[in-house]
Amino acid sequence: METTALGQATVLGHAMADVAAARERARQQRLRRVFVVLAVVAVSVGLRMLNGHAISVGWPHLPSFLADYLPGIVLVVLLGAMVVLPMLGAGRSPHVVYRAAEIDVSLADVKGAGVVVDEVVKTLNLFLAFKTFRERMGGTPRRAILFEGPPGTGKTYMAKAMAKEAGVPFLFVSSSAFQSMYYGQTNRKIRSYFRALRKAARREGGAIGFIEEIDAIGAARTGMGASTHREGISGVVNELLIQLQSFDTPTAGARMAGVLIDVVNRWLPLHRQLRRPRATPANILVIGATNRASDLDPALMRPGRFDRSIYFDLPSRSGRREIIDYYLDKKAHDPTLDDPAKRDTLAAMTFGYSPVMIEHVLDEALVWALRRGADALDWHDIQQAKMTEEVGLKNPVEYTENERRTIATHEAGHATVAYLVGSGRKLEVLSIIKRRDALGLLAHSEIEERFTKTRSEIVSLIQIAMGGMVAEELFFGEAGTGPAGDLTAATQAAAQMVGSLGMAGSLISYDAMEMQGAANVVAKVLSSDDGREAVDRILNDAKKAVRTMLDEHRHVVEALRDALVDRDELIGDEIVAVIESAIDAHDQIAAEPMPLDMDATAPATTATINLATES
Repeated sequence: METTALGQATVLGHAMADVAAARERARQQRLRRVFVVLAVVAVSVGLRMLNGHAISVGWPHLPSFLADYLPGIVLVVLLGAMVVLPMLGAGRSPHVVYRAAEIDVSLADVKGAGVVVDEVVKTLNLFLAFKTFRERMGGTPRRAILFEGPPGTGKTYMAKAMAKEAGVPFLFVSSSAFQSMYYGQTNRKIRSYFRALRKAARREGGAIGFIEEIDAIGAARTGMGASTHREGISGVVNELLIQLQSFDTPTAGARMAGVLIDVVNRWLPLHRQLRRPRATPANILVIGATNRASDLDPALMRPGRFDRSIYFDLPSRSGRREIIDYYLDKKAHDPTLDDPAKRDTLAAMTFGYSPVMIEHVLDEALVWALRRGADALDWHDIQQAKMTEEVGLKNPVEYTENERRTIATHEAGHATVAYLVGSGRKLEVLSIIKRRDALGLLAHSEIEERFTKTRSEIVSLIQIAMGGMVAEELFFGEAGTGPAGDLTAATQAAAQMVGSLGMAGSLISYDAMEMQGAANVVAKVLSSDDGREAVDRILNDAKKAVRTMLDEHRHVVEALRDALVDRDELIGDEIVAVIESAIDAHDQIAAEPMPLDMDATAPATTATINLATES
């Protein structure tokens, strides 16, 4: 095999892999052993027949004196088994073996993780060509790799795909399954697991072991950065460290042969002594998965143990688009969802979603489709499923008429400001239906995926948060308790500007301060008089700007308010349609020619319009 093939972007074929050759050698060796055993039996039977001895098979006859004690003997054996077997079983490895034919995912099914897939393919090629890498290139194959990242980002999924591509046994085990009520049994289970890995690797040419949530047995030991102490954790971690170095442990047969050679060598001079068989390292790749890599013991992370750490991040926008295409094509959906623009919009709306979350939202959308009597999901079902996952189920309550108009006005104020200042944002849902603690809500997201924000963009978010309070004050003369959550979000954003981002006139970072009891930058900023004044100034400036904005666009707030009162909820383009319709109607009225005689009619007409608006 050409060594250049180890660095290619595709998995090595079985014809090129050393794993396949090792598996074939192991198969031939098993056949030879069976042939030898059968040959010995055949020769023995043949010689017996040639000597005239009859060959008979039957049940053995017990002596008469044992027949009377047989029930007691059986009872004693059963009782002993009941006591001994559970203790023997307590040290067995709790793993589950999956064959390649049983795994239904491959690397082609891994979407939205291009960089991770490239690194995994290179690791997998080194595993498949372990003999070439060791003997021809002088390298040491990787013993173990660590998959770390947030929950639901595909760590287990990727490990199964690797085993599928490699065509080797996949030994899956959860760290919690190693734990036992008997002292020392956890260590025994770990030893048994690695023994099973070595046995499978030598039989099949290689084996992949996957330890889920490895931080449960690999947490940092006391005195090595651990924040808490767990009883017995040091011994468990020590056992895990030792077993990660056990891949070259000789087999039982090799050890027995070594003992016999040692006995013979005692009687032989030094220059005639026999050489003990060399142990061949088992081709094993251990994969550990965790979302708390910082809790792992430092000794686990050194080279020679977990040689490489691969981080599974949340997918980017293009990655989410791949995942959406993959899952949506498997589910019954409305043909309108095949529009690339719709799918791009959905990818933008799911910022911060993991692959599992995206799949779950689409499954929930199917549930919403069934509720309305359809057999395929559409855009509205996806919106409802997304809102349910993020905010909660709808919990309609009987608002009073005054509350209903107040909440509708509040949310209309948010939406109007978001439309006017959020040029890079998309309005998704505007609702006055109660969900969890929210009496109403405006859901909006960035049109383009952004990882940084400018000062003006943060100020715009603060202004959007102020929109609800200002709308209540404009139309009702005072604000109620609704803006409490908005003020929290606005205060946090303003405090970040003051104490962390240098956007409020001072370049001092409060993150650099060590203050007892100050858990975050918000607490640090608000505990300072200068910081509190700066935050207050930002919030008041934002509120003044929003008041001017909404005062000039009262017609938009009214249109959204009336639409919410009538329909309870507006989704996507419905929000923009109401806003644009109100703006067009207002512009059309403003463009109409004024009557020639304005002395008596104009003031009366203006006063009437103002009175109607305030009501």
